[in-house]
Amino acid sequence: MPGSPSEPYDLAVIGAGPAGLAGAATAARLGLTVAVLDAAAQAGGQYFRHPAPGLGAARPEALHHDWAAFTELRRRFEASGAAHLAGHHVWAVTRRDEGLWSVHALVGEDGGEGAGHGGGTAFGRGGGLADGGRSGADADGATVPGAGGGGMRCGGGRPDGGARGHDGAGASGGPVTRGGRGAGARADAVSGREGPASAGAGGERTVRLHARAVLFATGASERHLPFPGWTLPGVVGAGGAQAMLKSGLVLPGRRIVVAGSGPLLLAVASTLAAAGARVPAVAEAAGYVGYARSPRALAANPHKLLEAAVHGTALLRHRVPLHTRSAVTEAHGTDRVEAVTVSRLDRDWRPVPGTGRRIACDALAVGHGLAPQTELATGLGCATRRVPDGTHALALDGLQETSVPGLWAAGEAGGTGGWELARVEGELAGIAVAARLRALPALTRGGRVRDLARRRDRTRAFADAMATVHAPGPGWTAWLDDDTDVCRCEEVTAGSVREAVTGLGARDARTVKLLTRAGMGWCQGRMCGAAVACLAASGTARGTVPPSAERRPLAVPVPLGSLAAGPEEPGDA
Repeated sequence: MPGSPSEPYDLAVIGAGPAGLAGAATAARLGLTVAVLDAAAQAGGQYFRHPAPGLGAARPEALHHDWAAFTELRRRFEASGAAHLAGHHVWAVTRRDEGLWSVHALVGEDGGEGAGHGGGTAFGRGGGLADGGRSGADADGATVPGAGGGGMRCGGGRPDGGARGHDGAGASGGPVTRGGRGAGARADAVSGREGPASAGAGGERTVRLHARAVLFATGASERHLPFPGWTLPGVVGAGGAQAMLKSGLVLPGRRIVVAGSGPLLLAVASTLAAAGARVPAVAEAAGYVGYARSPRALAANPHKLLEAAVHGTALLRHRVPLHTRSAVTEAHGTDRVEAVTVSRLDRDWRPVPGTGRRIACDALAVGHGLAPQTELATGLGCATRRVPDGTHALALDGLQETSVPGLWAAGEAGGTGGWELARVEGELAGIAVAARLRALPALTRGGRVRDLARRRDRTRAFADAMATVHAPGPGWTAWLDDDTDVCRCEEVTAGSVREAVTGLGARDARTVKLLTRAGMGWCQGRMCGAAVACLAASGTARGTVPPSAERRPLAVPVPLGSLAAGPEEPGDA
């Protein structure tokens, strides 16, 4: 802890997932004062979500892989002396003066954990169709064996919270302007290190703390590609379905199709099946043979092959069929999803005519990879790099520092690669920050740093190979008919976007936004941005291109009252 209320922390870590915990524990061990801000009530991030305490889960480890490794990481963090500021939704980071940063957060008594998916996003409002909605919490359903002391609830309810899938619904299904539950006590406990808090109209409070360095461990959010029927209740994000199970001990339905692209699908399907759901199909849009083009990355990461084998064995045990080069191209139903059409895809992800097959289900878990949460960093001018799957991640040097001195990043913010990579990068960043602030460059030349760098590079090579294999093909827009909603918030259809391109001359997502309002809703383009950008570019000579890196002045929605009554600087009269 700082020596006095007016003294800044040495390091502010944004995100309490594996990257954030490892970075904080390492930096604190090396003598730095550290504060970790996170939207959730408990440390662990999206990967190691915990069941709500009131559920009385007796065996939370039953829903996780590598739980023992995580508990050891959490023990190290708790013993480090770093301050854990739970329920803090970070909405901006600003430069206070040379060598000092201000971290602005929203806290409050209402709301819930964020909906992002990844290694511990502190603002947690990134992209699921129903990440952590109220599904099943107030509906009749079957009790199935599981991690909870009383079993898990299955099915029923509204898996998308009853809304049109506004990105940012919290775990309680409340509006996105709410802070984390239980944050008030945490904020009061450390108010000496924060600027005076200001209350908004809904009880939210804005707080600010200062630090000499910042580590972004903000994780990633799910990327979604629209298709006819994707707004039906019962269609949830693949990561959202897993989050519902881990944090709420509920299933989005009894008969769940899992679809999209990326290794997350196998983990989701095996977890849902183990919890008692019937999974009639897993539709993977890519083909796994693509991994054969990266033999060195495979050979250097044998544990990844073992992990895939574990999930594959689980699918075989539960008799779950896996269809590669296949996608859900339409969801059917009236009040909720009742069936989906799974079609074969060509190399460009265009549906092959005549291959559509209808599969009955009462829920669909779908996602097309993860997109790094970079908004806080790019708002400060941090450079990004294009990942092979078309997303943008922060560009980092060999010690995890961004292009802006004093700002570091670890985990999914630098590119999706799994929790083990996040932990390694977090520790590496923690050492680098300590070396800089304590003027001890020798810390970065030791054997531990060399070992961490080798492990990071080895795992990052596999992550890039994975991103290449599962990159969406340009033909996916052929799934969309003109009546398909692309922007769920503003109900802008694919036909409206195409008209803006072909009839009104739009050539980029920004122009489409001005002409159609696509991306102007609650999620501010977090869900539809990729789809709109692809549709905008499909009529040009450039072909289908990914969206640019996200740049928003506010990383999460903040009540105007809270902004108007913003916190004073410590020491101001």
